[in-house]
Amino acid sequence: MNYVLVFRPEVQEELKEAYDWYENQTLGLGDEFLDCIDEVLNRINERPEAYAIVYRDVRRAVIQRFPYIVYYRIVSSRIVVTAIFHGRRNPKAWQERT
Repeated sequence: MNYVLVFRPEVQEELKEAYDWYENQTLGLGDEFLDCIDEVLNRINERPEAYAIVYRDVRRAVIQRFPYIVYYRIVSSRIVVTAIFHGRRNPKAWQERT
């Protein structure tokens, strides 16, 4: 089945903040972070049910190399990305989005 990736509005701001932080640490690290995000989003799109459900119908995919997690739901033919969060942030913030 072909899925369409849909992002909640908050996700774009989360990605921008993370990108900016990594880019300020080392030039080019922000781009490497986004490459890792793209890689996990492609894996999710190929096999969305391969990842564990962690809260209600929300699934979690851990980013390799960076301490971030992609939270998403499968809704019909869409994959709705609800959050891309640092692993140490309070999970209640993304849980309120479901």
